[in-house]
Amino acid sequence: MSIITSANVANAIVKLVAVDALPALMGNLVMGNLVNRNYEPALAQAGDTINVPIPPVLVANNIAEGGSVLPQNPNLGNAQIVLNTHAEATFQIPDVTKVLAVPDLLRLYMQPAVIALAEKIESDLLALSSQFTSNAPLGAAGVPPTEAIVDSAETALFAAKVPASAPKYLVVDANAYSALRQIPRFSEFRTAGEAGLRALVDGSVGKMKDFFIFRSQFVQKTGSAPSTVHNVAFAKDAIGLVVRRLPQPLPGTGAIAEYAELGNFGLRVTMSYQPNTLAQQFTVDVLYGCGVLRNTMGVQVLS
Repeated sequence: MSIITSANVANAIVKLVAVDALPALMGNLVMGNLVNRNYEPALAQAGDTINVPIPPVLVANNIAEGGSVLPQNPNLGNAQIVLNTHAEATFQIPDVTKVLAVPDLLRLYMQPAVIALAEKIESDLLALSSQFTSNAPLGAAGVPPTEAIVDSAETALFAAKVPASAPKYLVVDANAYSALRQIPRFSEFRTAGEAGLRALVDGSVGKMKDFFIFRSQFVQKTGSAPSTVHNVAFAKDAIGLVVRRLPQPLPGTGAIAEYAELGNFGLRVTMSYQPNTLAQQFTVDVLYGCGVLRNTMGVQVLS
């Protein structure tokens, strides 16, 4: 049986925080769970450029009789994304030994930090909506989205050759979401069946015109009142979120770090002692970059 020491307890606490932090972060993400996530447990630093492999666009050519077959663009395409964001959130726990016995106490300290990281990632991903320039924006500023607008968004992605099997998403702000769930044909049981019942009872739009519809408080807004809301309709491969590992703390600093990795996402949790407050300080941080992978696979839906 191993001896319980302060070092063992410290390592156990950091591992406990790391294990709880990542699922909590993923649970607070909307866009982060919908886009193409690229993660490798390789060390990187802010400013590094990552090549993200994406399926190439191939064209079939006629082959003359007796001719040879030459592969066209046989390699994967690459989209470059810069790791330009090192986001962190820090909290302190006065008595860390209590969190081993009372897990709810850890969540109380950790939740605000995790939410802050999730909000940063969501804001950065939704800020990419203005980069979808291949398809003309739909809708108008100050006008709630209609069934016809949603239909046009789906048609635009179909015309852009988004595979029929690829899931499509529409992320809107609170007002646009409210307008969508009040469209009569989709909010009544007699016309939409169970989906209409969910809209009435649960307030959930669910799926409309082949879009899974979500709402977010971080949909981009520009201009003065009435501001223009930049809702976005897209397929998964339209946007990429690249995450890489941060290095371990330098030896001799007294800091202890653990990694938490799950579902193409990863973060680092570092524990250090703060003599000014006589408390253990925990820093949850992540190194990431995001960008548009396929411009044709997204369209702005203004409201």
